[in-house]
Amino acid sequence: MTSTSRRAYRVKGAPYAFLIPATALFLLFFALPIGYAIWLSFRKVQVSGLGLGSGARKEVWAGLENYTDALTDSELLNGALRVLGYGCIVVPVMLGLALLFALMLDSEKVRLAPFTRLAIFLPYAIPGVVAALLWGFLYLPDVSPFYFVLDRLGMPQPDLLDGGPLYLALSNIAVWGGTGFNMIVIYTSLQAIPAEVYEAAKLDGATPLQIALRIKIPMVAPSLVLTFFFSIIATLQVFSEPTTLKPLTNSVSTTWSPLMKVYQDAFGKGDIHAAAAQATIIALATLLLSFGFLRAANRRNKQEAAR
Repeated sequence: MTSTSRRAYRVKGAPYAFLIPATALFLLFFALPIGYAIWLSFRKVQVSGLGLGSGARKEVWAGLENYTDALTDSELLNGALRVLGYGCIVVPVMLGLALLFALMLDSEKVRLAPFTRLAIFLPYAIPGVVAALLWGFLYLPDVSPFYFVLDRLGMPQPDLLDGGPLYLALSNIAVWGGTGFNMIVIYTSLQAIPAEVYEAAKLDGATPLQIALRIKIPMVAPSLVLTFFFSIIATLQVFSEPTTLKPLTNSVSTTWSPLMKVYQDAFGKGDIHAAAAQATIIALATLLLSFGFLRAANRRNKQEAAR
């Protein structure tokens, strides 16, 4: 091989060399754990006799038994229904506020835009556990300043950590923490719209409200789809908020959400095989919902483009 050929070979192989670190990290910390979890989901522990002595407990092939048990587990299904109700509150409210804030910040008459943008985004920088603890103590009647003010004013003091209001309490934490991130995504898309589009609309006599409804919102539709996609994934994986609020109320069980059920089975009961099957089902459900939503959004975009 000549020096020219070796040099050309090194040039062609350089991009693949740069991919090696990222590929190794992906395989080590993503693909390998997923493969191991799937392998565990097809196994179970078989106990002989009283389970004492060497060889009394051994791991055997279980087939689809763990998946069958997970799909017929009432606690897991009830947790999925609770998360569905939680998501019906969180996703529309959070995206609606994010879109509203982004449109307001993109207005020409807004003042202190950098400070306001930072103030709205700042809650996203606070870890979820810290945010849940903060709001959890604000929900407690004995220590919350809000309940103190309501008591002084003689107004009713609702228990936000019991019954139906619990969904609002949990949703408030997610909305408070996630609105800023989604707002930044939408606001960035608004900033990318050419100014000539707005100038043409103003020459045609369009009002700021008409520009927002007929130009800005349709043009940031891809960002709305993206934020909706992220919100669905975050909702299905809710864990830190109910887990953090659990010591403060008896209304949050150890299996309130599907991921809490996985954690309880894996580390509370020590059944990592059942937990692996449940985690795999949750991952597949998230993948199918996300893929279905993206496919529907792409189909709609193609239909609008064809018009």
